[in-house]
Amino acid sequence: MHPRLRRTENTGNPARKPSLDLNSRVRGVPSPHAALTRAATEFLTLHHAENALGDPARRVSEALTEIGATGTYRHTPDELSFGARVAWRNASRCIGRLYWRSLRVLDRRSLSRAEDLAAACATHLREATHGGRIRPLVTVFAPDAPGRPGPRIWNEQLIRYAGYARPDGSVTGDPRTTGFTALARRLGWPGGPGTPFDVLPLVIQGAGGAPRWFELPSDAVLEVPIEHPEYAWWAELGLRWHAVPALSCMCLEIGGVCYPAAPFNGWYMGSEIGARNFGDTGRYDLLPCIARRLGLDTASDRSLWKDRALVEVNRAVLHSFDRAGVTMSDHHTESRRFLAHLDREERKGRTVGADWSWIVPPLSGSATPVFHRTYDTVEQRPAFVHHPEALARARGEADATLVQTCC
Repeated sequence: MHPRLRRTENTGNPARKPSLDLNSRVRGVPSPHAALTRAATEFLTLHHAENALGDPARRVSEALTEIGATGTYRHTPDELSFGARVAWRNASRCIGRLYWRSLRVLDRRSLSRAEDLAAACATHLREATHGGRIRPLVTVFAPDAPGRPGPRIWNEQLIRYAGYARPDGSVTGDPRTTGFTALARRLGWPGGPGTPFDVLPLVIQGAGGAPRWFELPSDAVLEVPIEHPEYAWWAELGLRWHAVPALSCMCLEIGGVCYPAAPFNGWYMGSEIGARNFGDTGRYDLLPCIARRLGLDTASDRSLWKDRALVEVNRAVLHSFDRAGVTMSDHHTESRRFLAHLDREERKGRTVGADWSWIVPPLSGSATPVFHRTYDTVEQRPAFVHHPEALARARGEADATLVQTCC
């Protein structure tokens, strides 16, 4: 234990304020634990400050002692929940952070076997779906520890559609997932029926094991058929999309501890599906098809056929989710909510990091209030973090026999 921490803890005067900057208390701690002790001290100090828990010295002392003995430390359930919520608050690419305090946290740190994670992921989706009233949710599995890596979920999201690459270069399904689809096939997944919307299996690597695939139960995947409020022919296209956007390849980092498997979700903003998933040329690329069905002049971009088709695709998505009773926001509403979040956080003296290129919606950006200002690009902890090796797994670029490595 650091000697100055001991003197603070043993004063016997609970009313006495901390006399030191807690960051200074970890100076001089030798490697290899210096970075972890610094991160732990900063997080535990933040937790105590924001929750009015008083002097954090005793808790910091406990954590540093545990780090010295084991190379890591264990968060209390309250610390875990607070850390996960603040990680959402700090997500610089997310426009929907106004409700960060509402994030439900499922503590599943006792789970590290692949089959247990697969079952818990299905439970996550059922609870997040909530009959269509989507709930923000994170499930946190076992963390990395020295010599004991935690489990990994290889999927980019718990629900994605397969992309089957054809010999002629075309793709049936989602071109974004062709690499991951091929990887799942190499692991033994037989593939789905071959539609554009076959749900991919989960690929999970248990602690110390090889990756395995698991089919998601049908009752864990709510899908919404996409129809248009005016054009009856739209239903003939057979479009649909899943209700819960649950990211699963990001590491949750809290106070220096890495939770490599921590799937989390909010709810969709309509343009994520209508403008990106359906509209991008590297995804389902629906705009030419929709424009032809609408009778638009596609000979020249100056006719704005892409813009007109894009609006109708987004109208169809919003209409369909509303009709199905599934939670979805639109980009105008979410933009106003983000500015409300920004104002609320700044009044509390907190800096809000934001990436303009992600915060501004991909549809009618300049018609939303988030377009007309700049943002701080600071990265803060706790955070949901992309690690290169996790991105490689999600793209299907990793060898299927890849052994786990700590973050």
